[in-house]
Amino acid sequence: DHDVQFDVKFCGICHTDVHYADPNSQVTKYPLVPGHELAGVVTKVGRKVVDVKVGDEVGVGCISDSCQECSYCQEGEEQACEKGGHSMTYNADTVHGHIKTGTGWTQGGYCGSMTVHRQYIVKVPQGYPLAMTGPILCAGITMYSPLKHWKCTEGGKRVGIVGICGLG
Repeated sequence: DHDVQFDVKFCGICHTDVHYADPNSQVTKYPLVPGHELAGVVTKVGRKVVDVKVGDEVGVGCISDSCQECSYCQEGEEQACEKGGHSMTYNADTVHGHIKTGTGWTQGGYCGSMTVHRQYIVKVPQGYPLAMTGPILCAGITMYSPLKHWKCTEGGKRVGIVGICGLG
């Protein structure tokens, strides 16, 4: 009812993907499909999805599921989910039952299409290049989120960003 399916047109890659794809990784589940900076075009929406339409350009970042019930999830802070944590877009156990896979864990963005709950879909603004969306959904939000949280986007503050792992 609340799912959005989209054809993946672009998928970014970051160092996390490289770590998981490393055959020496102690945490990787196989088969592995990496990728967590997805951008594509909507092909199907659930009957209760009212603000996303077939043909819309959308993206999905690193989180693709959570309990959707605790106070953090209700406030859009799924990374702090209190009931079993959140599920990353790839290589994460599907603990909440909202994502169906044949493996029991999520498969990432280097795929043809993906289906996730509306809560994890970001609508790409009209005119923004879809090919440039991926990095905004990882490094971009990682930098923007704390600036917004601490009200730096309202102006009047000095901000310094120190680069860590390519961010900043």
